[in-house]
Order: sequence, then structure tokens, then C-alpha cells
Amino acid sequence: MMKNVYFDVDVSRYVPEKNFHVRRPASFQHPRDYAVMFLTEKHMVHREVLESVENCLVFLPDGCETPETLLRKHAVVICRDPHGEYCRFFRDNNITYLPEKESVKVVDGAWIADKAQIGKNVTIMPGAYIGGQCVIRDRAYIGAGAKLVGEVEIGENVVIRENTVIGADGLTTDRENDGKAITMPQFGKVIVERDVQIGANVVIARGAIDETRICRGTKIDSCTFISHNVRIDEDTFVVGETILFGSSSVGKRCLVSGNATLMNLVHIGDESVVGAGAVVVRTVPEKSVVKGNPAK
Repeated sequence: MMKNVYFDVDVSRYVPEKNFHVRRPASFQHPRDYAVMFLTEKHMVHREVLESVENCLVFLPDGCETPETLLRKHAVVICRDPHGEYCRFFRDNNITYLPEKESVKVVDGAWIADKAQIGKNVTIMPGAYIGGQCVIRDRAYIGAGAKLVGEVEIGENVVIRENTVIGADGLTTDRENDGKAITMPQFGKVIVERDVQIGANVVIARGAIDETRICRGTKIDSCTFISHNVRIDEDTFVVGETILFGSSSVGKRCLVSGNATLMNLVHIGDESVVGAGAVVVRTVPEKSVVKGNPAK
């Protein structure tokens, strides 16, 4: 039986000669059978990943070469705006993937869903909410008012301070020709590895399709925003009021100083320092120091 079935859409609606259903989203980084996917023009260099899966609904850009093998294996829609069509797929099929209301119990003033998996010696303070898809490992600490929603994994010895929200949707949108917004639901998870510390009033968005991951030993200061698909590697420090936009990433043993901004898809190499208030618009090599706007 297929795991992670989120919807059931007949692709003949898009490609009449094809006769199968798609049941989940997937990215070109992690392709899956029977998934809906898209590639933009700049990502067409990765189109060979589509050879490894079958029976997908794929939105591809016009003007780019599409191998005949892909047309046989998949339901391929050639279009001007693959990302926009991908968002329209969810809207037109009434797919939202909002969290469902759950049966919960109140334990010492915290709301804990019946299906949540809680390890040994976990402290959950009053006012916290733990959703039913959450897994919390041994000796974690969840501060008062913290909210864990959607598919969230918390490792051993993790500290999450007051009023932090983990697992909420990030903002993945596009526009119609008339300017009206269209939104893509978020399906990914958040993984927080062991020995991580997360300050108060932090927001960590779930992955859009795959995952947002905070790796072992990382320390995240209060009032930080971490968007969908971000990865922060081991033993990195992120100082307060920093923003990491979607699919940005930070290497091992880095320091991202306060009020810094990392734009979409930017990577900070291992053991680098980002200065206070810096706006990083391009990838930073390892063992670098950058500052300013744009960061240099």
C-alpha cells in the first residue's frame, strides 16, 4: 500500500490519453511514483530524475526539449508557468491539507493530542499544544505556550522555549494573470535533531514538500523565522530576529548574527560568519565572513 497518500486526482483531466491517478506531491530532489511535480526552466537540467519514477503528472516549461521517454512514462503538461500551474492544481482540486481537529487530553495545563508520541522524562509546560503527528524523544523540554503542529519530530534533549511555533505552513504562492494570489498547500515535515536549543517566539515552517531540518547541537535565538525547506547543519548559532527564507541553508559551525536575512536558495558554507543585519543574496563559501546589504 502506498504511504503518504494526500489526495486522489485522475490525470486524464490534464492529459486525456493518460489513465492513472496521482496521490501526493513530490520535488525533483526527491521524486516519487504517482506524484504531481513541476520543473521550471532553470531546473530542466535535472529532468533525468523523472526517468527514475513513473506515472507522475509533471508540469514542464514550454520551449525546452522534453524527451519522448518522459512523455511515455508520465502525464506531461507543457506550459508557460509550471510553478503557477502546480499551485492551480491544488486550488482546482480543492486540496488544502489543513490540520484536522484532533481529540486531545489536558495534562498539567498542556493540550496533547491522543496520537502524539511522547518519550520518557519529557517536560511539557502549561499552555503548550502538541499535535497528533508529533514525535517527541526523551528528555525534551517544551515551554509554556509552544505549539507543535503537523508532522514534527523532536530529538532527545531538545529545548523549545515559550510561545515558539513549529510546523505551521510557510508562504508558497504565485499569481494569476490578473494578480490574484494562488497558494500551494504545505505537505512537508519539520525535523529537530537532538541537543538543539530553540528560543522563545521562534517560528519554524514545515517543508513545502520535503522537510525543514535543524541539525544536532544547533542553537536558535528568540524571535527567529525559519521558512519552509530550510536546513541548518550541526553546531550552528543563529542569533535573534534573523530570517531564513525558503530553501536557504546554513552549514556546520556557522554564526549567523542578529537581524540577518538569508534570501531563497542561498547557502552559507561551513564555519562561516554572517554579520549583524546582513542581507545575503548569493551563496557564501565556507570559512568566510560576510556583512552588509548586499552581504560581501
